[in-house]
Amino acid sequence: MNVENYFISLFDNKHIGNDGAFIDGFVYSKDAFFEDVHFKSSWMSYYQVAKKAMHVNISDAIAMNAKPKYALLSVAMPTAITKRQMKALSCGFKKVAKDFNIAIIGGDTISNTKLDITITIISETKKPLLRSSAKNGDLFAYTGSLGTSAKNLKTLLNGGSLHVNSKFVNITLRDKFLYKVSRYLSAGMDISDGLFSDLEKISKASRIGYTFLNKIPKSIGCSGEEYEMLISFNKRDKKTIKRLAQVTRTPLHIFAVATRVKYTNRCKSHHFKR
Repeated sequence: MNVENYFISLFDNKHIGNDGAFIDGFVYSKDAFFEDVHFKSSWMSYYQVAKKAMHVNISDAIAMNAKPKYALLSVAMPTAITKRQMKALSCGFKKVAKDFNIAIIGGDTISNTKLDITITIISETKKPLLRSSAKNGDLFAYTGSLGTSAKNLKTLLNGGSLHVNSKFVNITLRDKFLYKVSRYLSAGMDISDGLFSDLEKISKASRIGYTFLNKIPKSIGCSGEEYEMLISFNKRDKKTIKRLAQVTRTPLHIFAVATRVKYTNRCKSHHFKR
């Protein structure tokens, strides 16, 4: 058991274990977006940082088949932050909130040595999409393309720069597709820790393994912070889901079948490095 999983295991609660906690029709989710952990100030403007922090959190709501309604912001700001930078942050938060019809209803602000953001999203759903409902024989698929985020990060760490529309800076969320296909899905989550690592979470929750249809290289399977959707569904719904992917212009890759074989994750943890 890695450090992250060990800490989570110390909290024995039935609501823990998905992209958010589903309670009485609402989904509660929270993610952190910290300077020098998830980004460096030289890589992105404050406007871009705020937008990505919002998108990262909204991704969890979408992955649960929930419509985000409210956001609570906690922002630890550098003591040297300027009013112009504060305005840029607020504009980034408000732009995404407007795009998804979210009301920012409060939070907390403190001074800090760097910019650290945590956001709580409160969402609504009648039918949450869980990690524990995949069935033997289900097909597994992911949206978009994977591997770009890791390549972009390597470029930045080597002193390079990215295009303003690079995936590392501007996340494409798959809300239109997910909401249309949700009735046909058995399980799902967003790909934040990497395809192979997130498959491990569904494997443990649903007690399944996988037979891969094609070999997936580690450069694709271990790339974190992709924020594409990972979904499973019955084979009989394959044509319908592929049609809805075309309707919403969503690239879809069917790559595995759920089986009873043991699954082993080949990637290192992104969250705790020693």
